[in-house]
Amino acid sequence: MGDTQKDIEIPSFFVCPISLEIMKDPVTLSTGITYDRDAIEKWLYTSKNGTCPLTKQVLTDVELTPNHTLRRLIQSWCTINAPFGIERFPTPRLPVSKSQILKLLQDSKSPSLQMKSLKRLKTIVLESDMNKRSMEAVGAADYLSYIIRNPSSNLTSSSPAGEVSGVDGFGNLLTAVDEAVSILYHLHLSQAGLKSLFGKTEEFVEALIHVMQRAANYESRTYAVLLLKSMFEVAEPIQVMSLKTHVFIELTQILAHKISEKATKAALKILIGVCPWGRNRIKAVEAGAVSVLIDTLLDSTEKRVSEMVLILLEQLCKSADGRAELLKHGAGLAVVSKKIFRVSEAASGRAVRILHSVAMFSGNTSVIQEMLQLGVARKLFLVVQSSCGGKTSEKAMEILKMHAKAWKNSSCMPYHLNSWYPS
Repeated sequence: MGDTQKDIEIPSFFVCPISLEIMKDPVTLSTGITYDRDAIEKWLYTSKNGTCPLTKQVLTDVELTPNHTLRRLIQSWCTINAPFGIERFPTPRLPVSKSQILKLLQDSKSPSLQMKSLKRLKTIVLESDMNKRSMEAVGAADYLSYIIRNPSSNLTSSSPAGEVSGVDGFGNLLTAVDEAVSILYHLHLSQAGLKSLFGKTEEFVEALIHVMQRAANYESRTYAVLLLKSMFEVAEPIQVMSLKTHVFIELTQILAHKISEKATKAALKILIGVCPWGRNRIKAVEAGAVSVLIDTLLDSTEKRVSEMVLILLEQLCKSADGRAELLKHGAGLAVVSKKIFRVSEAASGRAVRILHSVAMFSGNTSVIQEMLQLGVARKLFLVVQSSCGGKTSEKAMEILKMHAKAWKNSSCMPYHLNSWYPS
């Protein structure tokens, strides 16, 4: 507001209790309290709260009733006070009804209307959280997953050219599958919706993996891996404890191709979530994950990505093959050691534990000599002397004691550090 508005008193019932701003689209909850639509939708759907913000009552009905009388009153007040700098807001567009959504879903089953209908559905899902919930309620997710699972049934030769394709932000042609993946991602399905999607058929996971394989469309590949992450987060352990090998191959490719930061983090999150199980760890290593993770660590300047890579490397280095792959990579030991003190305390702890696994289970003469030449031993001395967490310092000390004979009084070890060497 400008200086001309300082003396204008805004009626308290014009103000949203959440945003503390004048309401543009007032809606009333079942508790009788009125809020601005945008604010209450974020409270209910984005933050996933199940109570009335003001009364704290549990909501058994989240239907939002437009308060047209109050909205017109606020608009009139804004018009009257326009000379003082108050801007009158336009009448808000009504949310799309469930019947309209059902009509679009039905239309999209027609080859000639499919792309037009899907584009309209995407516009709707991006407009508001209420639209998202309405689309989920009428079963849009099931139909969208059908399109993704059955790409050959879409875009038949009888479809007019203008109706069957669009262009994404990278200039790539879009298909019905691309649009369906985008809509399904932006639906931000509830936990129940995600579980239903994952539990109905393995074909859907396979279909998302197929979308991830398509090198041309980075946007769709990103949405596919983000969807997969959301589904794995609600999956039962039995559903993910022994995944197929090609799942790990495609997730590794997502990391290798660096298609987007979101996709990288999602792929890492999935792998971290499924690699506590030994069978999955073996498949991840066989898919080439260790080498790609080291390359990612070399290139990454983003703190969270580095932390996640180290978490995953620690998991994979619990297997002999994982440690062997780390040692096979020319920069493996060097980059892990380099990340100590350079990312975060948590990352330093992970890096030391990786080095501990290597030193304890794969520490042959050549490996121990390499660790010495790369300055790993010196870095471990610094960890012991630093304020790193107790367990991290303990692990570093264990490594130093483990290979005391090889490292103590070595020409590669600075003389002043030898006095710190544990006896």
